[in-house]
Order: sequence, then C-alpha cells, then structure tokens
Amino acid sequence: MKKQLMALLFGTTLVLAACGGGGEEAPAEEPATEEEDAGGDEEADTSGESVAVGEEVYAQACASCHGDNLGGGAGPALTNIGSKMDADQIRDIIASGPGNMPPNAAEGAEADAVSEWLAQQK
Repeated sequence: MKKQLMALLFGTTLVLAACGGGGEEAPAEEPATEEEDAGGDEEADTSGESVAVGEEVYAQACASCHGDNLGGGAGPALTNIGSKMDADQIRDIIASGPGNMPPNAAEGAEADAVSEWLAQQK
C-alpha cells in the first residue's frame, strides 16, 4: 500500500513538474540595428529566428508531454500537425489548454513562436 501511494505521488509530481512553465520572464529583445531599420531581408531573418525560438520553447515547455519527436506521451502526438492546423489554430489551443494541458503553457511571443514552428511540422 505504501509503495503504491509513493509511486502515485512520484508520478503526479513528475507530470506536474514536466508541464509547469516556470515563472521565468523572456529575455528582452535587443533593439534593432541600423541595418535592420534600413530594410532588406529582415523579414526572412525574423521568421528564421522565430522558428528557432519556437523549437527551443517546444523542447523546454512541451516535449515532456508531447515527446521530443512530436510522437506523444502524456499528451497527444503532434506529428504532422502543420498539415492539419495553421499557426493561429495552434495558438488558440495553447491559450485554452484543452484536457489536461495547462492553459497558456506558453505565452506571448513564445506561444507565437512555438505555434509557427508547429505549423511547419508537416
């Protein structure tokens, strides 16, 4: 009986710790350089940076439940999610937190970045 209770408490602790987003603040964005203000390929760079940030946020906040390779685990698999939903739909799911998913598991720019990254996973 004690072993079952300890196993249950340990498992619950792992799930809660894995899905909880720390109260960490996102680092402030650096001001744009003169070259970025002048125009050019900044849009492509921003998109590339956003995708890299999205993948990093996924690894830190989502992979523990949805798997490192999007294959699922405690949460549903997200393989090929980009062929089923666009970034806005994914962002809405992150905000609402359906089922056991905590609402706003990622917020603001991080949620936007992970939504964009997931939308590209076809």
